[in-house]
Amino acid sequence: MQIHKILVALMLLLTFNLANAQKIDKEKCRYTKTNYGYLMVLREGDNVLELIENIAKEQNIPSASFTGIGFAQDATFGFYDFGEKKFHPKTFNKVEMGSITGSIAWSDEKPSIHMHGVATDNKFDAYGGHILALKVGTGSMEIYITVNNEKLERKVEQPLNANVLQLPCLK
Repeated sequence: MQIHKILVALMLLLTFNLANAQKIDKEKCRYTKTNYGYLMVLREGDNVLELIENIAKEQNIPSASFTGIGFAQDATFGFYDFGEKKFHPKTFNKVEMGSITGSIAWSDEKPSIHMHGVATDNKFDAYGGHILALKVGTGSMEIYITVNNEKLERKVEQPLNANVLQLPCLK
């Protein structure tokens, strides 16, 4: 009977500690300010595109470029078919992002993220191109954001039906 009470108490303690650890993990800081912009450290399960959009909104980033590395649970690449004017997606699971690069601009008052990357699998085969979706895998992902002072916009241009970064003309 005494052993049963001790086991129940230990199970309750372990359950409490696990729940508390998960709560602390959810509260971990995802980004910090740097001299050039921001550094993001994302954790397992984080939606990379969503979090970059969130920081752009929260910090009112006018425009930026970014680079990154890390582990991905799911990386969905899209190859743009100019004839069909749409992306053909392909998802790779449990890959390492050897390179992520992209830009932040605005479209219709919302952040517009343009991201490319290269992922490798456990056989060191590499895949790359336009990233449509990216979720952090076991480990972490680091994103370095370099902020620009000027607000940049993206607009759909024809005949490609592509969202193109608009640059102000120099005077």
